[in-house]
Amino acid sequence: MHILASNLHSEVASEAMQEPFIKAIQSAAGSIPDDIIYVRTGGTEGLFKEQFFSGGRLSIPEPVRLLTSGKSNSLAASMEILSFLRQHGCKGEILHGSPEYIAGRILHPAELPSGENLLTEVSAGKILAGERLGVVGRPSDWLISSDVDSARALEVLGLSLVDIPMKELLSGFGKHSHPEVTLPPLNEPRYGKSIPSEDLSDALDLYGALRDIISKEKLGGLTIRCFDLLTAVHNTGCMALALLNSEGFTATCEGDVPAMISMAIARKLTGCPGFQANLSQISGDGDLLFAHCTVPLSMTRSWVYDTHFESGFGVAVHGEIPEGPVTIFKLSPDFRRAFIFEGEICANDYQNNLCRTQVHITAPGAAPYFLSSPIGNHHVIIPGHVAGCLRALLNAD
Repeated sequence: MHILASNLHSEVASEAMQEPFIKAIQSAAGSIPDDIIYVRTGGTEGLFKEQFFSGGRLSIPEPVRLLTSGKSNSLAASMEILSFLRQHGCKGEILHGSPEYIAGRILHPAELPSGENLLTEVSAGKILAGERLGVVGRPSDWLISSDVDSARALEVLGLSLVDIPMKELLSGFGKHSHPEVTLPPLNEPRYGKSIPSEDLSDALDLYGALRDIISKEKLGGLTIRCFDLLTAVHNTGCMALALLNSEGFTATCEGDVPAMISMAIARKLTGCPGFQANLSQISGDGDLLFAHCTVPLSMTRSWVYDTHFESGFGVAVHGEIPEGPVTIFKLSPDFRRAFIFEGEICANDYQNNLCRTQVHITAPGAAPYFLSSPIGNHHVIIPGHVAGCLRALLNAD
């Protein structure tokens, strides 16, 4: 078994083969075949490409079998890898579920139900005409299936993508005060260490620097290669993005341009950008747990501060989103297809091995899409059942 793990996650400090999850699979299956790739954590998509797709060719047999757990963004990373494989005409599948279910897939492989029928063909004609969205830094290295062609974005969507060097953001850091931003006092995080007041001040300073970029470049929003901030300023962009999204801008993590465009479309339709999230767990055919370390504060009924999940420091947000109808949405990087699926938020959660804002969504029938034909990792959770309106908007010429 091949093992992929990011050094940002605590799992790298322990032996993978000693995990109860892995031991249970071994017990049920007898052994785990050598060709299975255990995507142990998020942030490993670039490692997969480097190790198994060098020179533009796949160096392991098809179908590629990606083993995932229900923690540490393992499933989300596997979805990005599978999306990348499909873009290059390669076959693969995600092994996700109980150890007994996974052992059954190992012992008796069979073709999974396809989720292709859950994708909508779209025209997306000039849907964002005249809008300008910024890309601060470049997309994160693990977004291997999420490249967007700027010229095509302008041609198809009418959208101008503005490249902004990370140094422009960092040069504005440390120059802002924000008496107009009213936030509650710091609380003790449920998970992670205490947050120093300086960290909150720095998080707000990042917000101010991003606001300056938005004003200077006349942007409707932006995406930021936020993990670079961990080393550059020892903080995260989570709070800045939560505030920007609540103020009417579109702001996404990790330099994810397709997620930013999907959120901009959601805002155009509903006035709300939605919640950019990773899918972390699937049970049955559509019990889904999504999570991320930021959320528009305006979407929450309550929220508290926490540390950033992967790094264990900075200022992240644990928000609770009201239960009720939602629509899960993602536009493909080439703007030709979209995943649009309605569900219900049935509960909020707060597990210690996932990003901080966590929502359980019931969406019966959605699982085949995520396990066989996902569009990258991040998806957007939009309040309300708006699938019909989204389809109409995306196909209006």
